[in-house]
Amino acid sequence: MKTDLTTAANGRTARTEASRALLTAGMVAAGVGVLTAGAWLSVPFYPVPLTMQTLAVLVVGGLLGPTLGVSAVATYLFVGAMGAPVFHNGLGGLAVLAGPTGGYLVGFLPAALIMGLAAQRLMKSSCDHSRFFACTSRSRRTGSIREIALLTAGALLAGAAIYGVGLPWLSLFTGRSLTAAAAVGAVPFLLGDLLKTAVAVGAVRSGARALSRRRFLPF
Repeated sequence: MKTDLTTAANGRTARTEASRALLTAGMVAAGVGVLTAGAWLSVPFYPVPLTMQTLAVLVVGGLLGPTLGVSAVATYLFVGAMGAPVFHNGLGGLAVLAGPTGGYLVGFLPAALIMGLAAQRLMKSSCDHSRFFACTSRSRRTGSIREIALLTAGALLAGAAIYGVGLPWLSLFTGRSLTAAAAVGAVPFLLGDLLKTAVAVGAVRSGARALSRRRFLPF
């Protein structure tokens, strides 16, 4: 009898672990899909195209957390390097990563980590997992301001990480000074980045609540 109970318990544990593995894989795949969609929504500027990828990275990092967020970005870069048309304008291959925009793509890794850590810290400071971002009714206003401030700081730091890798890479690739690289690879996009930050903060707050209620929040 004891053996039967142990076997049944082991079976349930194995099924649970398999379900978690499938859920994790599904979340990473969904993150890759979001990043790809963000890349395909692009305007072909040179040397740096205008895309929705910064927004996608912020949302993926904020909703998947630091571990799965970075895993999704790493998978996306690997798939793209193997030739899948997941980069801007449907491009793929190692040539894209080695080109002028390669630094921005690599910068997505620390950006997802930073945004994921910001969301994770906010979740850990909340009262419990099932009421993520809304601890108590008495401190709702203060909590909302803190949520927005922390996520905004995470998004801005994540954006800085992308430029921190992308601009030196662009400077080396084009032979321009870092200032000149910033003039074509950062300044034209700053206003759009601020708008993307606002959208990302709203998306992460509402999306995290929805995932938390269904106990799908992976961190």
